[in-house]
Amino acid sequence: MTTNCFRAMLTGIVLLAFTLSAQAEKNWPGWRGPYSNGHAKEAGLPTKWTNDSVTWKAELKGKGQSSPVIWGERIFLTSELQNGRQRLVMCLDRNNGRTLWEHTAWTGDPEPSHRMNGWASATCATDGEHVYAFFGRGGGLHCYTVEGKPVWKQDLGHFESPWGTAACPLLVRDMIIQNCDSEKNAYIVALNKKTGKELWRTKRDDARGWSSPILIEAGGREELVVNGDTGVRAYNPDTGSEYWYFKNTRGRGTPTVTPAGDLLAVLCGRPAPIYAIRPGGNGEVTATHLAWTTKRGGGRDLPSPIVIDGYILAANMKGIVACYDAKTGKELWQGRLGAARTIFAAPVAFGGLAFFVNDVGETIAVRPGEKMEIVATNKVAAADEEVFRASLTPSDGQLFLRSTQVLYCIGKRK
Repeated sequence: MTTNCFRAMLTGIVLLAFTLSAQAEKNWPGWRGPYSNGHAKEAGLPTKWTNDSVTWKAELKGKGQSSPVIWGERIFLTSELQNGRQRLVMCLDRNNGRTLWEHTAWTGDPEPSHRMNGWASATCATDGEHVYAFFGRGGGLHCYTVEGKPVWKQDLGHFESPWGTAACPLLVRDMIIQNCDSEKNAYIVALNKKTGKELWRTKRDDARGWSSPILIEAGGREELVVNGDTGVRAYNPDTGSEYWYFKNTRGRGTPTVTPAGDLLAVLCGRPAPIYAIRPGGNGEVTATHLAWTTKRGGGRDLPSPIVIDGYILAANMKGIVACYDAKTGKELWQGRLGAARTIFAAPVAFGGLAFFVNDVGETIAVRPGEKMEIVATNKVAAADEEVFRASLTPSDGQLFLRSTQVLYCIGKRK
C-alpha cells in the first residue's frame, strides 16, 4: 500500500482515498466525496438553511444530474442539450458561479435513456490537475486539464441499455477506473489517467446497471468492489483479476456498495432485502461471507445508503427512509421524510447527520439512532421545472445543491 494514499479508518476496513493527494479531503473530488462513502469530516458546515442562505445561484446550460465535484476554486459538472444530442463538461468559479470554461465532449444521435435518467448523470472525478467525465455509449470517457485543455478521450464501446448511463469514474493512483455494465459486452476497465492508455479490462456479467466502484483495504490487500445485476464482485485494482464474487439473485445491483464497520452494506435496485457481506474472500463467497440479511420495505431503484456511527440509513424512491443496526441488520425504524416526494440522490453525512435531497429541492437532515429524528427540513426557492436528483456537495464551509438546470451555493466560505 502506498504511503501517499490518504485513508480513513473504519473498523476492519480501510476505505481508501479517491485520489493520491491528502488535499482531496478538503475538496470533493468525485462521486460520494474523497472516500466514496458520502462523508465530509470538516466541521462548521450548514445544517439548517433557507433561501436567504443562498450565496449565489447559477443557471446551467442544458440539463444534467451529475453531482458537483470541487477542487479549490473550481466546480466541475456535466450537462446535455437537445435531448442528448450534445454533451457538455463545465467548470464554474466556486466564488460566484461564473462559467470558467465549457467543452462539447460529444455530438450525435443519442442512445436510449430512461426518462428519469437523461444523458449527463455520471459525476466527474478530479485529482486537482485533470478532470474526467464519462458519458457512456454517447461520448465515452474524456480527460481535460482543470484549466480546460482537452488531453485525451476514449470510446469505451457500444452500451446496450434502455436505462442510460450513470456509473462514475474512480481515480486510483495513476489509473482512472470505469465500470461499463451493459446488456452486451459488459466490462470494467482501467486506463492510465495521464494518457488514456488501457491498462486492463475485465469481463463482467452482461446486464443493465450503473453501479460505481469503491476502493477498500481488507485483509491486508486493496479491493476494488463493484455491485452488479448478478451480485457483488471484488477485483485487484492493479490487474483487474477477480478476487471474490457474492451472488445476488434479485437483480438490479445499481446502488454503490457502502462500507459499514467491518462489513459491506449492499442494496438492490429491485425490491429485495438489504444485506451485509464480509470482504476479503476468494472465489465465490455467497455461502461463507454473508453476515446478515434483513427484509426491506417497498420501493425500487434506491439511492446508495449512508452509514453513520453504526447505523445504516437507506431511502427508497417513495421518500421513505429506514434505519438499520450495521452490526446485526435489525431494522430500528422506518418513516417518510416529509411530504410524499421522490428521493433519487444518494445522501451525504456531516456533523453526525444524514442529509437527503428530494426531487423538489428539500434537504432533510436526519439524526441516526434508535428512533427517527428529523433535525431540519431545508428548502431553496426553485422553479417548478427544476428537478433535484444530484447529491449535495459539502466543501470548505459551503454546500452546493444542483437541480437539472441550476446550481445553488449555500453558506459562507471559511
